[in-house]
Amino acid sequence: MQPDVSFVIAAYNAEATLDRAIASAIAQRDVSVEVVVVDDTSRDRTLEVARSYPQDIVRVVALPENRGPGGARNAGLELARGRWVAVLDSDDAVYPGRLSTMIARAEKAGAEIAIDNLQVVREDGVAEDTMFPAAYLESLSEISLADYIAGNIVFESRFNLGYLKPIFQRRFLNENGLRYDEGLIIGEDYILLASALAKGGKCVVEPTTGYVYHIRSGSISRVLELHHVEAMRKADAIFAETHAMDPEAAAAFARRSRSLRRAASFLSLVQHIKARSPLKAIRTALSDPAAVRHMGMPIAVRLRRVAAQFAVGAGR
Repeated sequence: MQPDVSFVIAAYNAEATLDRAIASAIAQRDVSVEVVVVDDTSRDRTLEVARSYPQDIVRVVALPENRGPGGARNAGLELARGRWVAVLDSDDAVYPGRLSTMIARAEKAGAEIAIDNLQVVREDGVAEDTMFPAAYLESLSEISLADYIAGNIVFESRFNLGYLKPIFQRRFLNENGLRYDEGLIIGEDYILLASALAKGGKCVVEPTTGYVYHIRSGSISRVLELHHVEAMRKADAIFAETHAMDPEAAAAFARRSRSLRRAASFLSLVQHIKARSPLKAIRTALSDPAAVRHMGMPIAVRLRRVAAQFAVGAGR
């Protein structure tokens, strides 16, 4: 029988948390589940943990070479057989009723995509607030492409919708050739959902909390670097060439593009400051002064101090 849901878990050096993720997927109520674990050339016992489960419950693939989070998830999507696909990070978990609740809402609305709220858990195990205020999600019934892009304006969005963990109808993904961008380390989730919305996918909002997001120090998603932003800008350029956008979505996309440019300028500025290259820092600031204003006074003050130090040095 075709399972209702395929959980795709991309795992890299995840021996400490993989059991928790798999167990939470298997524990789903009122839906049939398969779990696909893709080991992305881990150097610890990740593969051993995954293979400790019965093969009819957890299907395991070991990649011959590292493909990154997007590539590992794509490998899992190729193996998935469920009507719906749910991506689960190897250090996170889901509540038992999550998938049945989301699928019921999506199918009632005739939607191909559904999202819900996330419970944030600190590294010490203490539960914080949900990712999004309950009232915010309750005020929404659907998320449009314009809504989603506007919620992914770097350092500016009121609520960063890039953290959403959508479920997709697998047939919709396959019919539209939708897969993760393997060139992205950060932002691959954003591009996939944005592309699905641009392809006409309807995304409904389930306001309850079903996904458990564990904060982990050193997590890739929490460390934004210049090369990440440049890759995101490249992916956005391809998105703009590939998909049509209505005026509202196009306006949001323009704001996102400006925010990515400023983020790149800011991160470049920080790199120059750390490298003690005041001339390059000053050139960067002068080429895009909005980046400095956008990121706040502490950086601006620091830049002025560097410039002052350089001026003193040059006068010697």
